Amino acid sequence: MRSLLAACLILSAASARASSDESAAQAAAASFDGSAARGGASAAPSASGVAAPAAPPAQPLPKSDVELRDDVERRGFLYFWEQADPATGQVPDRAAADGAKAADPVASVAATGFGLSALCAGATHGWVTRDQARARAKATLTFLLNTAPQEHGFFYHFIDARTGARAYGSEVSTIDTALLLGGVLTARQCFGGDPEIRALATAIYDRVDFPWMLKGTPPLLSMGWTPENGFIPARWGGYSEHMILDLLAVGSPTHPIPPSEWNDWARESVHYGTYTYIAGDAPLFIHQYSQAYVDFRGLKDGHGIDYFQNSVTATLAQRQFFADMSKDVPTYSADVWGGTASDTEGGYKAWGGPPRSAADDGTVAPCAPGGSIMFTPEQSLDALREMKKRWGGKIYGRYGFVDAFNPADGWVDKDVIGIDQGITALSAENQRDGKIWGWFMSNPEIGRAMNEVGFKKETP
Repeated sequence: MRSLLAACLILSAASARASSDESAAQAAAASFDGSAARGGASAAPSASGVAAPAAPPAQPLPKSDVELRDDVERRGFLYFWEQADPATGQVPDRAAADGAKAADPVASVAATGFGLSALCAGATHGWVTRDQARARAKATLTFLLNTAPQEHGFFYHFIDARTGARAYGSEVSTIDTALLLGGVLTARQCFGGDPEIRALATAIYDRVDFPWMLKGTPPLLSMGWTPENGFIPARWGGYSEHMILDLLAVGSPTHPIPPSEWNDWARESVHYGTYTYIAGDAPLFIHQYSQAYVDFRGLKDGHGIDYFQNSVTATLAQRQFFADMSKDVPTYSADVWGGTASDTEGGYKAWGGPPRSAADDGTVAPCAPGGSIMFTPEQSLDALREMKKRWGGKIYGRYGFVDAFNPADGWVDKDVIGIDQGITALSAENQRDGKIWGWFMSNPEIGRAMNEVGFKKETP
């Protein structure tokens, strides 16, 4: 994952097959179970009495949009299926866009989380059989529980995909662990009829000692820890991609943190043209990663914020920002845009906008509009279509779009990055039929956490 720290470095939910006790627990969280995403009526009230949000029906996409969305998702799935180590299930941080495999692959645990979710989507759409996906998920979870190094349940950001050994001297990362857990808990529900998968996934989640990461300067969670220097001073102190981390921590059945922590981080407003939204940084990924899993549609917290709509606005603002930059960078337009954390000619950088950054030099990261397909399908797919139409096979291949390219000077990245293929694929799946939201939100711990931190159905 490219958290703020790292940038400075995937049928239906299977609750019907779960035990009756688990089903009862899920009913208590029904107000946030993703039923609206699956096109169902509002669920029964939860234990807290909060009725399920009824998301407005999505307008049907044109056939050309459906075909592009589905192709982008299928190619993204292929990255996770082909590149993951078949024995350990660990997904490489990056790979060659042509599909060549690295001799010594280094995995990103956040990419592995996206890969677990991609398995669920892939089995649903018949890209692999359900038995194949289940076996891969089981191998992945077994490795995570029994082999991959961890500290108080938190995983290292980068590990050797074959052995699990810590790589690049990376940190034990809170956000990367949280995004991994998003996939772990998605797989737990998707393959809920398999008691071994349920047990493995539950053990991985229950082992995480969330309060440990509050040590040092409570009440904010640390971004990570290293054996050499202890806790990283940087804390999750402002709006960012960490909302899933907070909810997992509050909802933990074994090591919870106080619900009040949700209220302790800043929510600063950004104004650009006619757009106003909250943001803690310029890259678009901060508005996308948590919502690959958490369905905030139709809900507001105690601060009165609709986080789903906030991400819609942030995406539209960035699109307008790039269109406005066309005065200085003619290759940018309302259909050629996208800034996030990505490769650039100068290396991997966290960038975006507004405001302007050094990487706003013609560089385009397709995963920025790709990751917002669930928020702004029309505008995002228009951008992806235009890029594919104009630059074709130079930027669109076996796994979909390359990580980044610069039409102003002809530079094209030779790589794809796991988390970028992941956020694009999961966003496409959520826009398609909400299945990732449905599986993840059917975990009772998440509904409980959302109740405890104060989420309520929006009042018209």
